[in-house]
Amino acid sequence: DGTKDGFELELTRKIADAVTIPVIASGGAGEPEHFREGLAEGGADAVLAASVFHFGTYTVEGIKDYLESHGVEVRRPFHPTHAPA
Repeated sequence: DGTKDGFELELTRKIADAVTIPVIASGGAGEPEHFREGLAEGGADAVLAASVFHFGTYTVEGIKDYLESHGVEVRRPFHPTHAPA
């Protein structure tokens, strides 16, 4: 945990394939591509990180932008001023 070398993709994939509950990849995210890999290659339903946000390396919005630009569907907070008419 906290290595910033990426998620344990092989282990995450084995768990995701073996269970019927949501899997969250945790520990190891150090760059935006790690988040995409955790979802696409690791098969996780969600990914999480702390240190890259806590120390200001990346923002949640920046990671979501990266994921969207790579074809990953992300949730955005609801803003009434940006709601469709």
